[in-house]
Amino acid sequence: MRAPGVALLLALGLLAPLAVYPVFMMKIYCFALFAMAFNLLFGFAGLMSFGHAAFLGSSAYVTGYAVKSLGLPPELGILAGTGAAALLGLGVGRLAIRREGIYFSMVTLALAQMVYFICVQAPFTGSEDGMQGIPRGRLFGFIDLDNMLAMYYFVLAIFLFGFFAVYRIVHSPFGQVLKAIRENEPRAISLGYDVQRYKLVTFVLSAGLAGLAGATKTLVFQLVTLTDVHWATSGEAVLMTLVGGLGTIFGPFVGAVVVVSLEHHLAGLGSWVTLIMGLIFMACVLTFREGIVGTLNSLRHRRKVQPQPQGMAAAPVTAEA
Repeated sequence: MRAPGVALLLALGLLAPLAVYPVFMMKIYCFALFAMAFNLLFGFAGLMSFGHAAFLGSSAYVTGYAVKSLGLPPELGILAGTGAAALLGLGVGRLAIRREGIYFSMVTLALAQMVYFICVQAPFTGSEDGMQGIPRGRLFGFIDLDNMLAMYYFVLAIFLFGFFAVYRIVHSPFGQVLKAIRENEPRAISLGYDVQRYKLVTFVLSAGLAGLAGATKTLVFQLVTLTDVHWATSGEAVLMTLVGGLGTIFGPFVGAVVVVSLEHHLAGLGSWVTLIMGLIFMACVLTFREGIVGTLNSLRHRRKVQPQPQGMAAAPVTAEA
């Protein structure tokens, strides 16, 4: 990981409340973590999921119920939501990884729609009204999360934890096997790797990180709605990842900043937001085919390997007679 990029990310996180509304930044962190979870699955393992909102939303509902109805502290509520998302990911993953390509994507979408239907019908979810008035509580019993700065730095800490967790996974031997599976699955099988097990573990890790994002988002906004489990939310994760840079570490964060900022500033346009976002997405894909971060990385790599001008080439060394 490049030290300047990490230092910039930390400085941005620590100083952002001085210039930006903290709730806006917390929303970016939550969706960036959600996009990183999707990027771990698709960008590094090559598994395209259309149902990641199921993990975000199910974790949000479990966290809201645990904190509001059961009276659990926020840290236990987040753990409960993240654990529920990971368990759901284990069940969905066992079914989905039996298929490949578009069939895998369709299975994840179908199972996510089942989760959406359950959230509509379940009595504790509030149906179309959702869960509202979820208390933030006191972290570890003494940190009041109703204090905006305390809540902000708590969310920042969760985001950084997820960020470095993804970095560690990707740059471990486990991550190298994932890349091998993405590039050439038959060859990975021929080398003796249990590809199905690697896929399942990655799916569960991705679901858990998405659940962590959903649980954190619940405490930030103190509500959960059906939007959190809707298929369009899964599409936002895809959009953020592709705009920022698929298969990059910083790409999902950059994509989340771009998408959330555009949605915020274009909110006054009503239904035109969808059209404008679609046009912007098309422009980004056509202009930055590797995403913003991916394109910048490619340009930097080209500068390093750029050949020297012929006039600057060193003269051949000849032996004196």
